[in-house]
Amino acid sequence: MTALAADRARYDRATAHLDAPVAIVDLDAFDANADDLLRRAGGKPVRVASKSVRCRALLERVLARDGFQGIMSFTLAESLWLARSGFDDILLAYPSADRAGFAELAADPKLAGAVTVLVDDPAQLDLIDASRAGGREVVRVCLELDTSLRLLGGRVRVGARRSPLRSPAQLAELARSVVRRPGFRLVGIMAYEGHIAGVGDAVAGRPLRSRAVRLMQAAARRELAERRAAVVRAVRAVAPGLEFVNGGGTGSVQHTAAEDAVTEIAAGSGLYVPRLFDNYTSFTGRPAALFALPVVRRPGVGVVTVLGGGYPASGAAGPDRLPVPYLPRGLAYDPQEGPGEVQTPLLGSPADDLLIGDKVWFRHAKAGELCERFDALHLVEGDSVTATVPTYRGEGHTFL
Repeated sequence: MTALAADRARYDRATAHLDAPVAIVDLDAFDANADDLLRRAGGKPVRVASKSVRCRALLERVLARDGFQGIMSFTLAESLWLARSGFDDILLAYPSADRAGFAELAADPKLAGAVTVLVDDPAQLDLIDASRAGGREVVRVCLELDTSLRLLGGRVRVGARRSPLRSPAQLAELARSVVRRPGFRLVGIMAYEGHIAGVGDAVAGRPLRSRAVRLMQAAARRELAERRAAVVRAVRAVAPGLEFVNGGGTGSVQHTAAEDAVTEIAAGSGLYVPRLFDNYTSFTGRPAALFALPVVRRPGVGVVTVLGGGYPASGAAGPDRLPVPYLPRGLAYDPQEGPGEVQTPLLGSPADDLLIGDKVWFRHAKAGELCERFDALHLVEGDSVTATVPTYRGEGHTFL
């Protein structure tokens, strides 16, 4: 029996008492992936990206391990909820226009001490001040650096369109605005190099593209390391008490950790290892988060139909944003239908061995987005479910 066949047998045995659709996390794989992130971080603390986990129990599990420290959140409402739940080091990694949330933050010393908000424009400080509703707590602030690679005099841009702050002078100018303004304290700098951390450099069957990606990423790493160090020097000259400089992502942990200017690494997808993280030369993870759909029809030879399946991931639309049939190996979508809203036909010789009620296991394209489809994650150890824990959705929260 191959390792994958053995995994399928384990998952089927562990969930035999559960009707599909069902989602699991293999804790052996999850813990091994956590160990690998720490190894690659080289002693620098890893801040867990909550959007890639979306389950409080698993956030607690990974943060209980030495080497993981703090959460990188994705909305202000989520940040406040996590702080009320006992998490005490939360970096909101995206700007917010949640006026009610800012009023709560500014009125509660516990929340204000636990949550750091992100800004990249003085107008965001104005919005926070206008939202205080009498709250006098000091708001902790982090600045975001644009990490994109600019080529040909800026005519070509590689990287996400995030912060407008690019140069040391621009970051220092906003830092002075924060420092001069009552009610705010500048505590950090964040820079997410998505074109390095989130783009695979070893795409199967595309050697030329993969080589081009590797060359781009090597150039981007060199440029960003130099610019990030200059930015940190400029901001520390304004705010000597800066507490952290956050960088990285699952695909670039060891490279970002090697920069002296960076004090902590952000990562989250590397815990679940969704399909978009298969194509990297820098690391190999173990798929930990899976979902199963039940076979409900056998339309003909080499075809089965499963219930549900239309769970595309965010990002530019394309085949790589679709879940992938994983176990048993050898199944594929019907190109005329793809994964459907209510049913999904699957083609391939393994279909002939599947019976009505059997499970087909899938991997989502991205990590935490799987949890927007399921109320609970069943935690598997060996061939048993040892716990069932709610996702954010299962606790009644869909923050985005």
